[in-house]
Amino acid sequence: MKSLRFLSAEAFVSNADFARKSLSSVAHNLFPLLFKASYLLEQGEVIHDLVKNWPLVDFNMGKLLGTTMDYQEDLSHRTCSVCLESCLTGLRDYVLHHPSPYVKRLKLVDLTGIKDVEVQFCDCKKPMGRWARTELLSKLCLELLVHLQQMQCKPCTFKISIDVLVDLFVTERNYELVVQALLQKCYCPLKICCVAFRADNLALQKFFYIIKLTDPSLLRKLEVVHNVRLEMEHLEILFNSIHFPLLMSLTLPARTFNVLRHTASDELMLTTIGEKMGEMTQLTELSLAFSILTGRIQKLLSPLKTPLKMLDVSNCSLNHDDMAYLANSLHSYHLEVLDLSGHDIPGLYPSTFFKLLSHSSSVLRSLILEDCNIQDSHVNMLILGLSPCHKLQDFKFLGNPLSSEALKHLFAFLCELPMLKNVEFPVPMDCYPIGISYPIDDASLCRFDHQKYEKIAEELNLILLQGNREDVKASTPLFGSYDAAVQETNEELGAYLIMSFKETLEKFTASLSKMS
Repeated sequence: MKSLRFLSAEAFVSNADFARKSLSSVAHNLFPLLFKASYLLEQGEVIHDLVKNWPLVDFNMGKLLGTTMDYQEDLSHRTCSVCLESCLTGLRDYVLHHPSPYVKRLKLVDLTGIKDVEVQFCDCKKPMGRWARTELLSKLCLELLVHLQQMQCKPCTFKISIDVLVDLFVTERNYELVVQALLQKCYCPLKICCVAFRADNLALQKFFYIIKLTDPSLLRKLEVVHNVRLEMEHLEILFNSIHFPLLMSLTLPARTFNVLRHTASDELMLTTIGEKMGEMTQLTELSLAFSILTGRIQKLLSPLKTPLKMLDVSNCSLNHDDMAYLANSLHSYHLEVLDLSGHDIPGLYPSTFFKLLSHSSSVLRSLILEDCNIQDSHVNMLILGLSPCHKLQDFKFLGNPLSSEALKHLFAFLCELPMLKNVEFPVPMDCYPIGISYPIDDASLCRFDHQKYEKIAEELNLILLQGNREDVKASTPLFGSYDAAVQETNEELGAYLIMSFKETLEKFTASLSKMS
């Protein structure tokens, strides 16, 4: 519900020309209210002028767009291109604007509270994702330096220093631009302060160079994903050469670890990496998906001095010893997010898994068990394990061979989890042709009876409705959950994959030619 103040703010900013002319008469404490109203109505020109004349010490997007007393709706998930571009250009023009130096109070801009989501509710329907925000901010910082060199600016302009907290997303395509912005940081009034960094489709040499430019002492989150060929030896070099004192979240690309090589140097590297992670006293989130860690989880995680709150070991070939360690470790009592996808949980370690689930039940918010060979005969046991998980919000179990009847039984139970918001369930086994084998390959994934699936999906949603749980969203994303970062850069990543495939074919052809 909107307060009378917010309704008045909407009326004020709805006439853009009038609002822009009247800003000089507006009380400073009303700027946040007007900013949220302008963002809701997508009044780009008003947003630009509000930021250009911002009278307060800080500008925090998450707080400005989040739940407020005047309007409870959270707008921080609206990455509206019109609004965000107006906001960032307004920030540039704040520096170039020449009012009295006493008005220039802004010291901190926090852009980290913006959340990228799949569905945009803004009228323009055009989002500005993390990659695009990185590119635009870098471009504006460089433009600002050019303006300052060309214009006859007042001396007070050169004294402006504003820390801009951002989540940077760098790929090959925007690498040079971001590097130039980071190299010129000390000369620019807008100081890029990277608190979260994501690298994809980037050569290792470039990754090592740019990560040093970001000022690693400020980094809280580091994501090195997909097309960055980081292996164990490179990770050891990274941790030996760079200190990350504030790092809380670490995501590593697939196959970073491969313990099957069984060399003495690999064992030593694993020990060193574990010790270095142990020195990161803030580290509470770790993603190691698609590495091979068989029998080595304890060596890697036991040096950590703080318990993990998030652990992704999906498709890591864990054995019974690994699961036993996780179930009995201090981490098990603090895990809020757990991904064990790709492991045969019922067949390999049912008792240790349920012990782990029992220990984490009081705090667990998200559980992902995709392709875990959970069958109809395991559903009652799964329900028993999930029963104490009263804080569970997300439960994803795609790719498991479950019948429609088993799913109905499970959904009836899921109605009892009070905080559950999102469920991702598999296409029922009886919708596929007889004899289909699990895990289902991509070629066969869509070869099911779609009409039958739709009917079963309606029945499952009816169970939620009858259980007064219309707040729960149930879906079957066949190719995995939505990833805003991948969606935004899919053209670049697709081109990279085609190029890699071409290079592989050329090498293969050359090898055949030499053999003949």
